[in-house]
Amino acid sequence: MHSTITTRTLVGLGAMLAGLAASPASGYKLVDKYDDANFFHEFDFFNAPDPTHGFIQYQSANSANADKLAGFAQSGVYLGLDHTTANPAGGRASVRVSSRKTYTHGLFIADIAHAPSSTCGVWPAFWLTDEAAWPNHGEIDVIEGVNAAMSNIITLHTGPGCTVTNGASGNLKDGNCNAGGGNMGCSQDTKAPYGDAFNDVGGGVYAMEWTADAISVWHFPRTAIPADALSASPNPATWGAPTAKFVGGAGCDIDSHFKNHKIIFNIATCGDWAGQVWASDPECSALAKTCNDYVGANPAAFTNAYWLINSVGVFQQ
Repeated sequence: MHSTITTRTLVGLGAMLAGLAASPASGYKLVDKYDDANFFHEFDFFNAPDPTHGFIQYQSANSANADKLAGFAQSGVYLGLDHTTANPAGGRASVRVSSRKTYTHGLFIADIAHAPSSTCGVWPAFWLTDEAAWPNHGEIDVIEGVNAAMSNIITLHTGPGCTVTNGASGNLKDGNCNAGGGNMGCSQDTKAPYGDAFNDVGGGVYAMEWTADAISVWHFPRTAIPADALSASPNPATWGAPTAKFVGGAGCDIDSHFKNHKIIFNIATCGDWAGQVWASDPECSALAKTCNDYVGANPAAFTNAYWLINSVGVFQQ
């Protein structure tokens, strides 16, 4: 399923980037591309205690490599969750990685072959934030869900003073992105696939555009990715209505609340979301009294709780 991390020589990367300038039609130029050629050189492993109090132990690069939780598979980047250890003391081994570079504004296009499965106890995410200044520099959750969910929830988190409006067909729960002191944020329920629903159609692309006016997210299944989305000249103006769009307007100065973000992938279990809703989830609560109990005792349930990332492209104007 995966192989261990190997060292790759980044031959000619500068020349490649120079040759992939976007056409004037889109205004976007490729500034960074992360894939199996450079991903583990450009992302750091987080191995401190989980800030969301999950039943998880995030691993260093060396430990993740040794335990085969990070590496390469099928020409993609594999990030996984331990699925062999029964009742691990302190939580199940997992990974959380963040880009070394930070970004303000841009078009972020993630081509993902496989996302963590819709499994009770699992809480994965593909997101961006400034970890050192949370929530005041904002957080953008592009892919996120818990337990057996099949549809994606897209969420923004900020400090006080950011209330957005809905610019898409998604259901905006609460425009106050500081709801719950930033912990709840402002989210849109979407019909875009998450977990098993995403994997059943061969994965696909999630694209996020971040401007001074709005933050927008599109989803494209594998069979319906626009021809330009994975090209050197992506043009979101031609993609139709986004899956979710948070408009700043008079209620939120986007540039005051979102800045200096790293790109993050992680796989958590239980904790402040998956664990908190366990008792009210009839499917999951029927399996064990608590989320921690189930996650600890059933390692094989997490065999498919992994990311397989073909690439993440970052474009800026």
